[in-house]
Amino acid sequence: MIETNLMERNLVIIGGGPGGYVAAIRAAQVGIRATIIEKDKIGGTCLNRGCIPTKAMYKNAEVLNSLSGMNKFGIQLSGYSFDMTSVQERKNNIVNQIRTGTEQLIKANKIEVIKGEARFINKNILEVVQPEGAAVTIKAENIIIATGSVSPNMTEPGMDSPKVISSDEALNLDYVPKKMVIYGGGVIGVEFASIFASFGTEVTIIKYRPRLIRSLDEEVSKRLSVFFKRKKIGFDIGVKVNEVVEVRDGLKIITETEKGVKEYLCDLLLVATGRTPNIAGLNLESAGVEYNNKGIIVNSNYQTTAKGVYAIGDVIGGQMLAHVASEEGKVCVENIYGIKSSIDYDAIPSCVFSFPEVAVVGLTEEAAKERGLDYIVGKAVFAGNGKAMTLEETDGFIKVIAERVTHKLFGVHIIGPHASDLIHEAALAISHGMSIKQIGETVHAHPTLAEAFWEAVMSAKGEAIHILPKKK
Repeated sequence: MIETNLMERNLVIIGGGPGGYVAAIRAAQVGIRATIIEKDKIGGTCLNRGCIPTKAMYKNAEVLNSLSGMNKFGIQLSGYSFDMTSVQERKNNIVNQIRTGTEQLIKANKIEVIKGEARFINKNILEVVQPEGAAVTIKAENIIIATGSVSPNMTEPGMDSPKVISSDEALNLDYVPKKMVIYGGGVIGVEFASIFASFGTEVTIIKYRPRLIRSLDEEVSKRLSVFFKRKKIGFDIGVKVNEVVEVRDGLKIITETEKGVKEYLCDLLLVATGRTPNIAGLNLESAGVEYNNKGIIVNSNYQTTAKGVYAIGDVIGGQMLAHVASEEGKVCVENIYGIKSSIDYDAIPSCVFSFPEVAVVGLTEEAAKERGLDYIVGKAVFAGNGKAMTLEETDGFIKVIAERVTHKLFGVHIIGPHASDLIHEAALAISHGMSIKQIGETVHAHPTLAEAFWEAVMSAKGEAIHILPKKK
C-alpha cells in the first residue's frame, strides 16, 4: 500500500444512508467535520429503494382503494384508468426531491462526501476505490460503519431467473403483473402484498413460519391475516420453496409443505425473506472488527471490538428501521465526543403500511409474559369511534398493555386507520414512563381517532366511557 497521498480526517462514516448522514450532521453540530464515504446515492436503501418509494406507491394503492368505495360517499364513478408509468414517474420525482434536499443539508453542514467503496487496511486506515478506478487512502481517528443491509442471496435452483425479483425490482415495475407470489410474510412482504393487490394483482404470500410479521403482538398479527383474506390476498404457511422453474406463461414454484409437494403458478416471484447486514468487501478482519451472522458486534456505545471503530444501523442487526439507524448515529456521535446518550429500545415505534395500517411501540403481550410482568390489557375498537365511522375506516383496534399496580404503560399496538400517525402519542407516553392516570387526565379532542387511544388506555382499568362495561 502506497500512502504518499494519505488523507487525514477526524471522523469518517462509511455509508450515507439514514444512519450515516444523520451521524455526520450531528457531528457538525458538536463541532466535528465528518467525511461520508458513499458508493451509491445519498439516502441509502431507505430513501432510494425502500421506505420512501414504497410509501409513494402505497399512496397510489390507497387512492385506488378509496375509489373502489366512492359509492359509500354518494359518488358514482363511470370509470377510470390506471397507468403504472405515471406511478413510477411520481415515485421517482419524490425520491429525487428528498435526495436533493438531503444533499443540500449535507452541503450546508460542510460535510465532505467521497464517492467510492471503502475497505479497511487496519483499524485507522481505509482504502477508498472511487468510481473511475482511482484509490485514495484515509486515516481517521474515529470510523463509523453505517453500510446498512442487503437482500439475501437465495440458493434454491431457479432463483436466478429474471422473473424472480427482489423489492428493488418490484419498485421499478412498469406494469401490473396478473399473478405474484411473495416468499416471506414479514414487513416487506406484507407491504408489497398490500400495494400490488390494490393495483389488481392476484397475490399469494407463502412462508414457512406460522403467522404474518412474527414481531407483532399475536392478536394483531391474527387480525391482519383476517383483513388480508377479506382483500383476497392468499396466505399459506409451512411452505418451503424447493425449486423455481420457468414455464411458458411465467414461473412454476415447487414447494414442500406438511401435506407434501405443492406448486404455484405466477408471473413473478418476489423474494421478501428479510435482509442481511451489508459487510461484504469491508475487510473487517484487517481492522479487528468481529461480527456474526446477525451483524457487527458492538457495545452499548456502538463501539466494535476495534478501538475507534463504531457501527450503527442495519449492519449491527437488531431493529432494522431507518429511524433506529438515525437515532443510533446521533447517539454514537454524542458518546464519541463526550455527550452521554443512550436509546430506550422498548420505546421505539414501528409501522407497517398495509391495509389497514399497523403501528406498535413497546412490549407485546407475549413479551410481557416472557418477562414475568404482572400486567393488565385495555382495548378499544375503531368500530366504536365516531371519526373512524365518518372515514368509513372502522376495521381494527388499539390494544394497550400496562403494569397492574403502577399502571405504567408497557406497550401499545394499533391496527386501523392512520395507525402510523397515532402511535407517536403512545411512544411519548412509554418513553416518559407515563401512567394510565396521566393519560386519562389529558383531554383528547372530539371527534378524532386519537380518542380511541384514550378509551383503550382507560379500559385497562375499567374506566372507559364509550365501551360497554365487562360483565361481572
